[in-house]
Amino acid sequence: MLQKIFALMKKEFRTILKNKKTRMVLIVPPIAQILVFGYSASFDLNNVSYAVYNEDPGIASRQLLARFQGAKVFDSCVTVHHDGEIAPLINEKEVMLVLHIGPDFTRDISRGRPGKLQVILDGRNSNSAMISLNYVRNIVMDFNSHWAATHGGRHIPARLVVNSWFNNSLDSHWFIIPGIIALLALVVTLEVTALSVAKEREAGTFDQLLVTPMTPLEILIGKSLPGFIIGFIEATFIITMAILWFHVPFRGSFLVLYFGIFTFLLSAIGIGLMISSISVTQQQGLMGAFLFLVPAVILSGFATPIENMPQLVQYITYLNPMRYFLIIVRSTFLEGASFDLLWNLYWPMVLIGLATLTAAGLLFRNRMY
Repeated sequence: MLQKIFALMKKEFRTILKNKKTRMVLIVPPIAQILVFGYSASFDLNNVSYAVYNEDPGIASRQLLARFQGAKVFDSCVTVHHDGEIAPLINEKEVMLVLHIGPDFTRDISRGRPGKLQVILDGRNSNSAMISLNYVRNIVMDFNSHWAATHGGRHIPARLVVNSWFNNSLDSHWFIIPGIIALLALVVTLEVTALSVAKEREAGTFDQLLVTPMTPLEILIGKSLPGFIIGFIEATFIITMAILWFHVPFRGSFLVLYFGIFTFLLSAIGIGLMISSISVTQQQGLMGAFLFLVPAVILSGFATPIENMPQLVQYITYLNPMRYFLIIVRSTFLEGASFDLLWNLYWPMVLIGLATLTAAGLLFRNRMY
């Protein structure tokens, strides 16, 4: 049995690796995506364009604005001279926010009264707006503390003391790049397995496979192993890039992580073979993989928290293996989580894998006979 499975597996690898287009699909996209996501995908704002409408010529307003000019995250400062210039700047997305300092700003804070600083935000991108507002708050709080200390203020304004666990620098790359491990492993594994049976039918070699002495189970295993091995290699490559190239800290155990990869690939292979077993052409296989892949990524928590989704959609995510593996890979990287904390995430992927492989076997048997 093992000899026949090994022979079919060798045949699958030769088919995959001898095809130039297939080699390009397996090699170029993962490298391109890890570089693109690693360098460009970020929740941070590093260049916030803003405008200033300053009606106060006093020293306090000049000191406050100097802090914005010296901050690395703020650039492209535009000076506004009257109220009518504000709306066009926001509407045409020339600036993210406008700082409006009233004419009595310096006089008010010199007399112990709060000076008014109005911040007008472009709220069309709420995430960027909230991040920009947090930057403004930090600068204003630092200004208030410095002003109170240098001008003999008795009461220093309240300060935020932030202690960020697991990501002290709040670098969003530490959140995104581990998630890419799950994303690319799923993409590559689905591409390989979703086409494995479909390409046999399209090439006309499926009938030749039927007359071999191999049983449906042996054919299914032989078709599964190449996708598993390629997905395993891709995941290892991306993990290496994340640690050595992008310097994402790895605080957990590789044994914990790779057991998660094993269970995740098991479920991905089952889904891919199930799609392939009902596909007549490679185009249908690719379309089926795409139809699964897009919802799987959206409903996995890769970009948006699952807790923010409607309750019904949250229940649907339990059928998505990527949901579980994302938690495993991010927990092992940033938290150093162990088996004791993650064991309840492994068995759902095993169940999904067994269910889909069983369904693929039944569909494959029906197609054979």
